[in-house]
Amino acid sequence: MSAIGENERIDVLDYLRGFALLGIILVNIGPLLAAKTPAAGTIDAAYWKFLYLFIEGRFYTIFTFLFGVGFYLFINRANKKGKKGQVLFVRRMMVLFLFGVVHMQFHPGEALTLYAVSGLILLPFYKVNRSVNLLFGTIMLVVLAIFGAKIFMIIPFMLLGIAVGQYHVFERISHHLKAIAVFTVIMLVLGLGGLTLQYQFAPNFIGSTADEATSVPLPPFIRIGITIGPVVSAFYVCCIIMLIQLPFFRKLLAPLKNYGRMALTNYLIQTVLILVAGKVLQLQGHISYFQTLYICLAIYVIQLIYSTLWLRYFKFGPLEWVWRALTYLELPPMRKRS
Repeated sequence: MSAIGENERIDVLDYLRGFALLGIILVNIGPLLAAKTPAAGTIDAAYWKFLYLFIEGRFYTIFTFLFGVGFYLFINRANKKGKKGQVLFVRRMMVLFLFGVVHMQFHPGEALTLYAVSGLILLPFYKVNRSVNLLFGTIMLVVLAIFGAKIFMIIPFMLLGIAVGQYHVFERISHHLKAIAVFTVIMLVLGLGGLTLQYQFAPNFIGSTADEATSVPLPPFIRIGITIGPVVSAFYVCCIIMLIQLPFFRKLLAPLKNYGRMALTNYLIQTVLILVAGKVLQLQGHISYFQTLYICLAIYVIQLIYSTLWLRYFKFGPLEWVWRALTYLELPPMRKRS
């Protein structure tokens, strides 16, 4: 989610936002539809473990980091245009908070309100030296990750995004490909080690309901997953960056770019589609974890096609347009010129 104009967008950020959204819905849908606790030895149990090894705590971190990058780009570009970037940013966060308050009525624990509050808390860091932001953000993230303090990790992820924005990494991505390739290998090795350790604590479910379920120590499994989350997320980000340098993959993954350009709209509509499907198909409390994957795949198809078609004719997603209008207190042109 960012306020970058149509002609100023950095494509790699949109690819990454779209990729992050693909993972976020896989985690959110289970609690929203009250998916049943998996029974031991079933495909549900295997899928649940897959989610907590490779998805949970991996994709929201990417989204949060990108929010920090967008934070810096928004203020920096507004200031360069002679506008009061910090003032606009405060208004932008207030609007985002209102979006979040409405969304929270349907999706308890949603992220937008936290993003808005965290953005306002971190506003002074826009003017802090980039090396300080990078060092402070890294230390804070390592400490919080070790203690498994997931909720508080939003702050260092955003701060690292601000620092990366200050270093203009994404504007000069082609100059950093060798370093990114080396970093990818390092994150792969560390990630594999961490996932191997986490898997040793994977629960063995017994029974098919939450009341009947017992397991081997679950907290260590979750806690280790939170600790290694940033490493796995960094590996995913680097892989996407490297892949889209190749024309074939850039074209193949092009729908992700449109998906990411409408990140706010798609994030909120994901909740709507999940709840509608749950109501119409009477899935609430009756769906298994693996069955939630089918709903997610259907939503992927709907949103990827919708995003591509919408952006063929319009400059912004519908909610992005509202967000922008309320931020600047003016109505931006919506339709693309033929």
